[in-house]
Amino acid sequence: MTVLLTRSEIVRLLDVPAVLAALRSGFEQAMEVAPLRVRTDLPGPGTATALLPGVLPGVPAYTVKVNAKFPNATPALRGVVCLHDLTDGTLLAVMDSATITAWRTGLAAALATDVLAQPDSAVVGLIGTGAQAGMTVIGLTALRHLDHLVVHDLDPDRAARFLSQQPVPGTVVSTPRDVAAQADVVVLATWAREPLLTAADARPGLHLTTLGADEPGKVELSADLLESARVVVDDRKLAAEMGALGNVGLPAEAAAATFSEVLSGAAAGRRSADDLTVYAPVGLPWQDLAIAWPVYQAASGEARTINFLD
Repeated sequence: MTVLLTRSEIVRLLDVPAVLAALRSGFEQAMEVAPLRVRTDLPGPGTATALLPGVLPGVPAYTVKVNAKFPNATPALRGVVCLHDLTDGTLLAVMDSATITAWRTGLAAALATDVLAQPDSAVVGLIGTGAQAGMTVIGLTALRHLDHLVVHDLDPDRAARFLSQQPVPGTVVSTPRDVAAQADVVVLATWAREPLLTAADARPGLHLTTLGADEPGKVELSADLLESARVVVDDRKLAAEMGALGNVGLPAEAAAATFSEVLSGAAAGRRSADDLTVYAPVGLPWQDLAIAWPVYQAASGEARTINFLD
């Protein structure tokens, strides 16, 4: 039987500290299978993306995720995560991919942001106030104390609504540059195709996490900013093929380290209080499994099921 899990069921079963621990463990372990991320344009405004296989040492299952991305739709991302048994391919569960993606992206971003930002940074800026921004705030509040949020969105009303739902007080500002000027940490999660911040907007000691540059053509940070920063990525090859580096013409070598190398001690993250640091992930398949497997285990015995082989 295959378990069916909707957005509300995933959120109910999800344990934030446990997922943060699973993500940290995943980054610390070497993956035996290279990540595969396949993306294609569709006729019209959308794209189709598949991520596979999501595998983690010690987990007897793997994930395959299929997403449709339509920037003007609500939600903009829709699809499914399929959880399979690793021994015989049995389809264990089908889950809403928008929820899995938002949580794994936001919590992985929070984990890396907490590691790379200065320890006393407590003013967080958010450029783009969609689902991933909200998940990142949830993750950061579980990892460190936050004093204030500074938020900007193309829709000021959405920014205000977002701020009213957060556990931390904050301010809505008019431009991305205002966010960078007032915050110690800046998280960008947009659909931008032109740089929102350049080197002139980034002061020493600032940390930036760019989540929007996860497929060709999407850009949030300029080439001169990235060249002046210590850039950490989740995967060098993908960052150069379809991420923040390659989308502004920079090679894989522009990354100082992967986040796995930082956590293992093989490379430094922030080296001094004056370092300008950037985390620029694309998103890896195993991160879907880090959420899908514990949610599936928590759902056992109470979730709806279907037999696709009937």
